[in-house]
Amino acid sequence: MATLLLPILFATSHALSAPAPATAPAPKRVAVVGAGWGGLGAAKALAAQGVEVTVLDAGQPLVEMTTESGKPFDLGQRGFWKDYPNLNALGDELGLDPYTDFTESSFFGPEGLEATAPVFSGSMELPSPLGQVFASFDRFKRLPLADRASIAGLLYAMVDLNRTPETFAKYDRMSAHELFRTMRVSERLVEDFLKPTLLVGLFKPPEELSAAVTMELLYFYALAHQTAFDVRWLKKGTVQSTLVQPFAESLEATGLVTIKGGCFVASLDYDGDRVASVTYKEGEAAHTLDVDGVVLALGSTGMKNVMRGSPELAKKAGDLSLAASLDAIDVVAVRIWLDGVVDTDTPVGVLSRFEELRGAGGTFFLLDQLQKDHLDELWAGSTADNGARGSVLSCDFYNAGAIAPLSDDAIVSLLMDTLLPRAYPAFGKVGVADACVRRFPKAVSWFSPGSFSKRPPLATSVPNVVCAGDWVRMGDREHGAKGLCQERALVSGYEACNELAARGVLGKQATEVAVLPVRDDEVAYTTGARVNGAVQGALDRVGLGSFWVR
Repeated sequence: MATLLLPILFATSHALSAPAPATAPAPKRVAVVGAGWGGLGAAKALAAQGVEVTVLDAGQPLVEMTTESGKPFDLGQRGFWKDYPNLNALGDELGLDPYTDFTESSFFGPEGLEATAPVFSGSMELPSPLGQVFASFDRFKRLPLADRASIAGLLYAMVDLNRTPETFAKYDRMSAHELFRTMRVSERLVEDFLKPTLLVGLFKPPEELSAAVTMELLYFYALAHQTAFDVRWLKKGTVQSTLVQPFAESLEATGLVTIKGGCFVASLDYDGDRVASVTYKEGEAAHTLDVDGVVLALGSTGMKNVMRGSPELAKKAGDLSLAASLDAIDVVAVRIWLDGVVDTDTPVGVLSRFEELRGAGGTFFLLDQLQKDHLDELWAGSTADNGARGSVLSCDFYNAGAIAPLSDDAIVSLLMDTLLPRAYPAFGKVGVADACVRRFPKAVSWFSPGSFSKRPPLATSVPNVVCAGDWVRMGDREHGAKGLCQERALVSGYEACNELAARGVLGKQATEVAVLPVRDDEVAYTTGARVNGAVQGALDRVGLGSFWVR
């Protein structure tokens, strides 16, 4: 019996004498303020590092936006371009098949159809910009060839733009309108094509936009590759219901991410040289969350509110205070359910040069064409009074400060009685079964001349605070165009996590999260940039480099 007990006795005595195993370190805790693509991207990357993440958002990221009658509604229609590798990979990871095929788009002015943007991948692929020229040669209905050719000066500006940081800053201080004049772009090309494109791409006219960000937008979406402008849309639901909710639910399923809607961050509490806690309000109750790090995934309006409530941080972090000084753009979003079907040449239209737009850019989308297999969802199970399910329109106004004061009925009438019948007369022959108008003041980043240096840096001056979002300056971690871009916003969230890891905020075991790169620049661009760099570099030394910007 004693022999049988020896192993047990030995094991017991060994256990009693052995040192206690080391206690695992407590997981790091990070607050993410904002649940857009940047915030959720940061939460995903942080959770992969074993970090406990609390996402705080003033809205309701887990609740689909609907109208009073229960129909789906979105804060503007958003396109998904060809060069969105990380957003596409996220959809694959979530098992989603959310997108339509790439579609054509039509541009309309007071005289009717101005141009149709083709699906460039449907044409023989050629080096950029030759491919774009040949694919769209016969797609302009009114713009003379000589005016189209005047864009050549901008091609050189795109090659010169990123030559040095100082050169980029000079372009940023210049308005796009000033650059267009300097580069001899024809007034008609500006008014009939470039201005309408910018009003729905960066949501401001060229005289109110940074030339640098404008060139980045035009290059990334139109000239980097023949197929760069190819765009698709959601074939079901809204961005919230089809993409954001599944993404958010997958994050919560990790057990490391908590997403709290209806929470307003009151202050970031500064202690020593870092933020030690976040105070937020949920209803009437105030809560304090102790943190190791913070990701600010906010626009300028949210940044203003947070910095206003954080005077000590504002005093220490001039870069964040500068970001809070920037302005933003008003958006008006409209959905209209019709009692009859309107056939259109393309499912997407851009409205421009109408006096009735009051300086805004306008777009309209035929959701019954883009989401034709989900009409019951579009109508929330209902029909028009005549029993029909007609066309469903999503219409957006950008730079909409002069549209927003109109009544809901006046805005619907502006579309149905004035603007849309000028594009397709059939809109004047159908009735409105239901409509919803919503205003979003100061909702979108404004890339004004000289604003780049004031935009929030991804790596802030506070050791444990980083920023995410498409308006963030990403430094060595740049990705895509430096303007409005869902892909860039998502990647900025990944890179915000990487920056916290590099700063040691996440602990010694933290590693870099991989980011899929966009396509390489084509040889014509890289060769042009290299030659231009050599020539302008020599001219710089005698004070003549890029003399058209200052």
